[in-house]
Formats: sequence, C-alpha cells, structure tokens
Amino acid sequence: MTSTVAARPHRLRRRIVASAATLLLVLAAIATWALDRYVIDHVEVENASAYEAQVAESQTDADLTTTATGASETGDEAEPSITVTEHTYGSGSDAATYYVADVVLSDITQLRSAFADDAFGENIIEDPSDIAADVGAALAINGDYYGFRTTGIEIRNGVIYRDEPAREGAVIYADGTMEVYDETTTSAQELLDAGAWQTLSFGPALVDDGAIVEGIDEVEVDTNFGNHSIQGDQPRTAIGMIDANHYVLVVVDGRSSTSAGVTLTELAQVMADLGATEAYNLDGGGSSTMVSDGTVVNVPGGRGEERGTSDILWVG
Repeated sequence: MTSTVAARPHRLRRRIVASAATLLLVLAAIATWALDRYVIDHVEVENASAYEAQVAESQTDADLTTTATGASETGDEAEPSITVTEHTYGSGSDAATYYVADVVLSDITQLRSAFADDAFGENIIEDPSDIAADVGAALAINGDYYGFRTTGIEIRNGVIYRDEPAREGAVIYADGTMEVYDETTTSAQELLDAGAWQTLSFGPALVDDGAIVEGIDEVEVDTNFGNHSIQGDQPRTAIGMIDANHYVLVVVDGRSSTSAGVTLTELAQVMADLGATEAYNLDGGGSSTMVSDGTVVNVPGGRGEERGTSDILWVG
C-alpha cells in the first residue's frame, strides 16, 4: 500500500520547484524587457547629419529647411556671440553654483542639435563633451534626453524625427523666437509647416509670456518605470529666450557640498532674472552639462563625471 504521508513531501517539492521555475521565467522576461527598453541600442536613423542634409537638399520650396541650407551656404551671417559666466544662487548650505551662456545669434540655424553617435533612436548615449567635439561646438549643453523615452515631438535642425505628442514641449522657430506649447494639440508636421527649427520634449515650462509658471514644483515629467522625481534641489539645465535670436542656456550644479542645486521654481526665478520671456526645463540631474570651447565648465552630477546622454544643443 502506498503511503499518502510519504507522497505529500514529494508533491510539495515538485510544487516548490515548479513555482521557482515560473518565478525565474518571469524574472528573466522582466530582465530581457528592461535590457531591451533601457540598455540595448535601437537605431532608427543612422548618420543623422547626412540624413538632414539629404532632407534639406530634397526641399524645393522656400521653407525652413531651404532657408537653413541657404544661410549655411552663403557664409554671410555674423558669427554668434557667446559669453559664459558663473553665478551663485542662494546662500549658506542652500547656495548653488550655476553657469549662464548668453548667446546672440545672427540666424537661428546657428543653434543646432546633435545626437550621440550621430544616430537617432533609443538608448544611444555619448558624453556631452564627446558629442560637442564630434560637431566642433564652441558651446553645448545637454538636451532633452529624447532617447530615454518613445514619446514626444522631436524636430531637430528642421527635420522631423518623432511625432508622438505626450507632454508640454518647447519649439524654436525659424524667426528666432521660442514658445512653450501642449504637444497633444498639434503635430510635428503642423509645427514644421509653421516654421519649427527645433522642438524639445521634457519640461516643464518655467517662464511663459514673461511670467513664472505656477505650480511647477508639483510637476512630474513622466511616471513610467525607470523615471525619477524631478522635484527638490537638483542639478538643472534650461534654455530661455530673451528676444528673437537672443538666448540664455543655463546649467546648475547640485548634489555636492559646494552646490545644493535648485528647485524648479528657483530655476524659473533664475531664468526670469536673466530676462527670459520664455524658458523651458531640460533633462537635469547627472545629465546637466555645459561645454565651452571643448572644456566642461560645470561639475556634472556633483562629482565632475559626465553621464552619457542622447543629445545636445550646440552653437558653432
């Protein structure tokens, strides 16, 4: 006669083994998904600079891209004026060091975007100083880290790369002006038709029509897995327009004993004090980097170690 008492431990062990195997399969699936989503490169456009040149060449109408190409070919425009200065916000343990690049352009096409490895897609990263060196930038700041997400409207150098409206964005037009806007109310093509030269998708807006935007210290850019809060004192990067073709690019150090970082409202105050009538928050934290004449002028991440990112804004 078979003993049921003796058989039960064997069945229990089989159940434990089966459950463990199922758990391992689930964990393996999650790990595979996470690697694919956040680590493995997904290149959508190789050699983006050549792609942009091809798009520009294919234009036959007197639109933004043709204008941009004409400006670069004539060589008649004046060199951009770039002045970088260091400042302090706050005092004592709350003091923060920030850097301001005051940029005056003769044409908005002198404010350009560049991608890590000259490729558009997800998870493609390169240190900002290396991207800047690749394109010969006189000045560069980190961009919106578009490659961390799959949404947003991304127009770069007058070319549409992504049209997935999701959040509050910023658009810089061919006439040198900038505005903040709701991506979900328009499309990349509509923006391009209106003369968009660059769009940025991170946020939130800091200054709009000369006024500091209320409630920004409660905003979360994204809530999907892998994102972190952008609240509290943090290293920050922002772009602001003082007037057409006159911009301020700001990087704030943080997470160190010598620079606490700033809140979003404090960053907005910095931008307003600089005279920005429109200002927009870009990717911050360890990404916040400013490069001037090949040298990183700030202290990225509080330790001086650059973090790879997907894109920069730069001036030649």
